[in-house]
Amino acid sequence: VIFFVGVGMMFDPRILIEQPLHVLAVLAIIVLGKGLVAFFLVLLFRYPLHTAITVSASLAQIGEFSFILAALGIQLGILPQEGMSLVLAGAIISIALNPFAFASADFVRAFIKKHWAFARRMDARTDPMSLMPDDVDSEFLRGHIVLIGDGEKGEKILSLLLERNLSVVVIDENRTNVESLRGRKINAVCGEASDPAILIQAHIQDAALVIMAVENEITCRKIMETARLLNTKIEAIMPAGTDEEALRLKEENVAASFVPDDLLAKAIVQFAMERYGRQEEEARITKESQEIKKALDRGAL
Repeated sequence: VIFFVGVGMMFDPRILIEQPLHVLAVLAIIVLGKGLVAFFLVLLFRYPLHTAITVSASLAQIGEFSFILAALGIQLGILPQEGMSLVLAGAIISIALNPFAFASADFVRAFIKKHWAFARRMDARTDPMSLMPDDVDSEFLRGHIVLIGDGEKGEKILSLLLERNLSVVVIDENRTNVESLRGRKINAVCGEASDPAILIQAHIQDAALVIMAVENEITCRKIMETARLLNTKIEAIMPAGTDEEALRLKEENVAASFVPDDLLAKAIVQFAMERYGRQEEEARITKESQEIKKALDRGAL
């Protein structure tokens, strides 16, 4: 808050009245220039049309780093104070307009598809990361585990499952994570797990278990609602925030649920008991050894 208030105090609002055309030009470069460049770059990397529009909308603004560069430009004498005011005006206005850019994404997509045949082909194109590779053995995709989420918890669960040589297919929304998993020869699909098409790509209809490494009850319920339409016998496991939530999920037959804090407490107690047991055993062996030594010294043995 202090940072943005400090930056706001550097802005001279007279620039909006004195040089409105300059402000509009800077705003056009930020919103339209950056947006269009991002749009075509995403299409160049063979992503679908809706992904290109979303990325374009998210980048149609500039943030605090631009303020730092502008301030450095003034210190080095390569940018006039007027330039700083224009950058600040462009940043403030573009950030304010950004929610409207996201809100208009569907309209822009429909308009582009209607008037541009190439865009229609791009929109129909499927991201290869959202498809299961053709070279995956069909036997691997029967009775397997579908792991949803490849974050910190998901990665730990995945490591333990792979150590036990279990068949796992990972679903994650982060394309970079999916690319990394496939690079490690792990079957993964990119997309929202609540999307039936994505679940079908993960062969949910033949899976034995769904593990949701996602701590969001609403999301998990939505995923299981879709999963059970495709596989009525599928079992599910998910984390819960509280004991009440875990009990509710179990009673409503959504998923078997575990509270992380309870699991942590049990693991600590188990470790402590194992350690305590070892110490008792060591003490017993030591005592027996001492008694044997004393008996030998007395000539009793």
